[in-house]
Amino acid sequence: MQVIETLAEGLKREIKVVIPAKDMEARMNERLVDAKDKVRINGFRPGKVPMAHMKKMYGKSIMAELVNEIVRDEPATILSGRGEKSATQPEVAMTEDQAEAEKMLSAETDFEFTMSYEIIPPIELKPVDGIKVVREVVEIAEDEVNEQILKIAESARSFETKKGKAADGDRVTLDYLGKVDGVAFDGGTDTDAELVIGSNRFIPGFEEQLVGVKAGDEKTLTVTFPTEYPAANLAGKEATFDVVIKEVSAPAALEINDELATKLGLESVDKLKEVVRGQIESQFGSMTRQKVKRQILDQLDVMYQFDTPSRLVEAEFDNIWRQINTDLEQSGKTFADEDTTEEKAREEYRTLAERRVRLGLVLSEIGEKAGIEVTDEEMQRSLYTQLQQFPGQEKEILEFFRNTPGAAASLRAPIFEEKVIDKLLADVSVTDKVVSKEELMADDEAEGGDKPAKKAAPKKKAAKAEIEDATVESEEAAPKKKAAPKKKAAAEGAAE
Repeated sequence: MQVIETLAEGLKREIKVVIPAKDMEARMNERLVDAKDKVRINGFRPGKVPMAHMKKMYGKSIMAELVNEIVRDEPATILSGRGEKSATQPEVAMTEDQAEAEKMLSAETDFEFTMSYEIIPPIELKPVDGIKVVREVVEIAEDEVNEQILKIAESARSFETKKGKAADGDRVTLDYLGKVDGVAFDGGTDTDAELVIGSNRFIPGFEEQLVGVKAGDEKTLTVTFPTEYPAANLAGKEATFDVVIKEVSAPAALEINDELATKLGLESVDKLKEVVRGQIESQFGSMTRQKVKRQILDQLDVMYQFDTPSRLVEAEFDNIWRQINTDLEQSGKTFADEDTTEEKAREEYRTLAERRVRLGLVLSEIGEKAGIEVTDEEMQRSLYTQLQQFPGQEKEILEFFRNTPGAAASLRAPIFEEKVIDKLLADVSVTDKVVSKEELMADDEAEGGDKPAKKAAPKKKAAKAEIEDATVESEEAAPKKKAAPKKKAAAEGAAE
């Protein structure tokens, strides 16, 4: 077999592979000999079929099997022999000339194919002891814990039916029908909806008009949808809601005690405080982790500059761009609404895609050199988390990960990356800094890094495009979540 390099341009490689016809025929004959004792052909005793007849009947089909096996297995062998890693599965091309193909299947001519691919560039790891990060830490005050417990108590508060008019803080049970220009709109209708006046769950101006209503009242409310309302057909529009009041209930006394803790499945109010404190620490810890990770990635981005495989970049860009356009469509906005152009946005997100690919390769190299591995137990936990995110679709999700190439890698990649970050945190210089929760939650645009320019995507959706993870995954590496049924009508959530 001859292996001839026909292209070596940057990261691009093209290899021509030639297997002489005599070698292909020899392989075919070996298969025919193996099959001779197994086939049953009328007119011949088992094992006595002449080779010429075997070749006539089975030669081309066996040769086709050999060709498939060669183009499946040889690229990996060739790459290994060359000491190269392909960024993606090599593209294999063979002759498309029917006559030439027939000759090859008959072993009358050499079998030739080409494989095209991009190599992963060799990465020489650099010392990381010069990396310095500031780890922002929030000290959880008792008031913070009490504030969260108060919110929990309010959400668990019971209500008792009252006679008379509804006041601020009362719960109203109502039916409503929303209309724009006299026509009912999708999502604007609900029955037996429960609304606590003053909770700001509904469109601004809606709840205030319920103060003073009583059971049995029928009323028409006039409100205006916010200009930033997600549904473009309703944003900024005046609407009317025909409401029927079913019940008015007053809130029971708000008490934070062992009885409240028991309602929540805990043994005491002290245990409730412990759990709430732990949840707050976990939330702030995640924010701290993301900021520290961003600092590490930003500095690695400066340390490592090299050409990235264009196919990986293109795949990553396609993922980002698909999400951006989905977000724009859902918000009813255009690039012009975000003070940018499609051309400028494409440029910014392609730069982001290149950064992610480059950092993904660097983290992969660091992890490989450090011997970092992802255990089966960690993969199982990750899969379980996926199943929890798709209630009712557990069977489909399991089949997806079982049958989709690259799906398992989508579980492994983020685990591997976080373990690499842990390794780096043990080696870089980390300085703790106590900050307020407002400082921790502030999004410092000066950090730059894995964020596109401001305005490049819809404001409320930008977070989806600003993924911190540097790991590059396959397009098919995650299941698509089915649309959840609408539990809220259009009147809800506008103030969020």
